[in-house]
Parts: sequence; C-alpha cells; structure tokens
Amino acid sequence: MFLSVFDLYKIGIGPSSSHTMGPMTAANMFLEELLHGDWPRPANVKPARLKVYLHGSLAFTGIGHATDRAVILGLCGYLPDNIDPDLMETEIEKVNSLKIISPDGHPAYQFDPAIDLVMDRKTALPGHANGMAFEALDKDDRVILRRIYYSVGGGFVVTAEELEKQKADGKKKAAAANVPYPFSSAEQMLTMAQASGLSIAEMKRVNEETQLSASELDKKLDQIWGAMHGCIDRGLARDGIMPGGLKVRRRAKDIYEKLQDEWQNNRHNPLMANDWLSVYAMAVNEENASGGRVVTAPTNGAAGVVPAVLRYYMHFHDDADADGIRQFLLTSAAIGGIIKHNASISGAEVGCQGEVGSASAMAAAGLAAVMGGTPEQIENAAEIALEHHLGMTCDPVAGLVQVPCIERNALGAVKAVTAASLAMKGDGNHFVPLDACIETMRQTGRDMNERYKETSQGGLAVNVVAC
Repeated sequence: MFLSVFDLYKIGIGPSSSHTMGPMTAANMFLEELLHGDWPRPANVKPARLKVYLHGSLAFTGIGHATDRAVILGLCGYLPDNIDPDLMETEIEKVNSLKIISPDGHPAYQFDPAIDLVMDRKTALPGHANGMAFEALDKDDRVILRRIYYSVGGGFVVTAEELEKQKADGKKKAAAANVPYPFSSAEQMLTMAQASGLSIAEMKRVNEETQLSASELDKKLDQIWGAMHGCIDRGLARDGIMPGGLKVRRRAKDIYEKLQDEWQNNRHNPLMANDWLSVYAMAVNEENASGGRVVTAPTNGAAGVVPAVLRYYMHFHDDADADGIRQFLLTSAAIGGIIKHNASISGAEVGCQGEVGSASAMAAAGLAAVMGGTPEQIENAAEIALEHHLGMTCDPVAGLVQVPCIERNALGAVKAVTAASLAMKGDGNHFVPLDACIETMRQTGRDMNERYKETSQGGLAVNVVAC
C-alpha cells in the first residue's frame, strides 16, 4: 500500500477536514466536471443554475462545521490550500447578495444559498455518511448533470463511482502499489523492516522518493511542520470568543502566559510537560474552530495532537532537530496510512476513535521513533495510544468542533507521549498487535449507533444543553 505522507498531512482551513475541506474540494471537482467532464451535452442547452444537496452527517452538523460556507467558496473556485481566510466572509456575502456564482473560466451561474443549498437530513446516500450531490440545471430548471461525492475523512473526496470501485477492489489495490515497501498492515511493516534492516521512517522515505527527490521531500516535510508550528503560535497569541454561538472562550493564550511565567521563574510544576502538551494542542484546535489555517493530522478535528507532540519534542528533547521532525512525520504517516487503509480516520464513520485515536497513535509512533525506538517499539507505542481511545464517540455540541474536541486533542497528545514512554521501557513484545487494535476500531465503529458518529444527536451534544 502507498498513501503519501502528504495525503495525510494537508494544509487547509478549519473547522473540519471532512465537513469543510472535503466539500470545498468536491465543489471544485464538480466545476471541473462541468467544463471538461465526459457527459452528454444536449444541443443548445447550457447550465444556468447550480444546486447542492448535503446528506447524512454533512446535513446534521453542516452549519456548525461551516459546510455551507465551504460549498459556496468551493463553487467560487477556491481550494482549502490556497484560500485566504481573511477574504472568505467577503466572498460569501457577495454570493448571498447577488445570488450568482462566477468561478474563473465559467459563465455566471444562478445560485441562491437559501434555496439551492439543501440540508437533507431525511435521505442518506448509500456510500458514506458524508455524502453530497451537485446538480447543474438549465434555464428551465431541468437537471442536465448530477454528480455524487463522498467526503471520507481527512479531506479525501471520492466520486460515487470511485467509492464503489474501491469497495470492489478491496485490498487488491494495496498489493499493486508500485513502491519498494508496500506494507498494508503493521505485521507486513515489521516484517519488511526486519528483512531490510531499515527503520519505518527509512522505508517510508524510500517509498516517497519514488514520487519526489530527496530534497523535494525534505522541503515539503519542512513546510508541513512550518504550517503546524505557525498554527500553534497563532493560537497562543489570540484570545476572545470562538464563532458559532456557544460563546466558548479561547483559553490557550492565558494558559501559555501562566506556563511561561512558571518556566521563567523556575517554579516547580510536576505536571509541566502535560500542561505544555495540552496548551499546544488547544492552540491548534482553537485556531481550527475559528476557521484558521491548519494541517490535517490526519483530520482537522484531531489536528492538534501531532503538532503538540512535535512541539513537545522540540521543547523537552535536547537532541531535537530538523531531521528528527522529518523522521517523526514519516513514521507517523506510515501508521496513519495503515489505520486509514484497514479502518477509518472519519468521525462520521467510526466516531472520534478514528480521529483523535488515530492522531494519538500516529504521534506516539513518531515520538517513539525520534527517541530511538525499534520498529517493534514504535508499533507498540501506536497500539497503546489507539487502544485507549477505542469506543470514543464523536458528539460535538451544536455541531461545532469546540466541545469536547479542543480538550480531547489535549488529552490525545498526553496519551501519545505516555504511550511512547511505556513502549520505550519495553522491548517491543506486547499482547495486543496494532493490527488487532485497528480491526477492533473498525468493528466498534461499524457497531456504533449513528447518533454518536458526528451527527450531534447523542452524547454531550444532547446532554450539555439540557444541563
């Protein structure tokens, strides 16, 4: 199997990779299909109006996750990795006022968000909980093109046809990956590491270098860390109320200032490392909740865990350097790829165990790697972290990625460091294999009631308001 590190770590905007970045990407895919797709074009019939239907989790929590705004911006031609967050409000207000979409290279299309952007909570599309349908209509309101897309987590988007093909192919696709080390399970990864004498990061690097030169790979890895580092800094510098109506106040800045005071004045704090981990993660997820620029790691809802553990590594490990950061990212991506391939990183599919749980496993593996762990110790670290997120639901209050998501990232980072530390004190032999843990997460997600999978219809999402 080959899933690039840059598939898992993508620079985009908040608050959600599946509910914001995915729909924005899908809208662009539909625009491309309109212009260049292979579909029957009736003579003298042209698209005049666009319509979008959001289904499943996208419909239930779309407003809180800014899915409606993401669709509008995507239809305007913006992509998650190139949009300026400061311009978004102006563009949305323009569409709401003019009721016209005018993407570059296209004619103007009628689009009234109040009518043409439909939150369909009654009809679920068959492929995935995050389904959406885009339609182009002619001047007589006849549908001339309809396409269905699924946002399957982490910013990944597939068409209905692609999803069906993936299901039909199953794991055959992984066996055909044209890379030197096409591991699709942790067992295969450990076997290949033992046979080759390479670390997990080294095998991942060799795979990546089939697509990029060594210097290009390092440059892109450095850009990912730069975006993560910058997101932490922005989150630590900003205060105020986060958008959405819950009136949740940013806390990272205040906690950071208190920690700095303790650090500078050498005040004894036995929980200092945990506090730093927590504030770094909270800073990222407060930025994400506010629609800022973040890196999927592997999703936006779990975007704080990996950056927090990386910043902890830079803060508390004297031997930390740029090579270590690259080794961390490559190792963590190897683990994330195995989880995505064999289970899911989507909260709408398997709950938050697939988001923060996966992120914690990835971060634990990365930290164990830079601490000098063997492949077996790294696999153990990932298993410990994931195991202790099993069964975690995705129940965002009011559909916003704020409560419990921000603090949940902080605890995911703490668990990752603890897992790495425990694994490094052993020899890599352990009772539960990572593959078994991943399969358990998949089965648990399959059995989990839909109310607890990013619909805001269960858990804290319904009980906090009653309190």
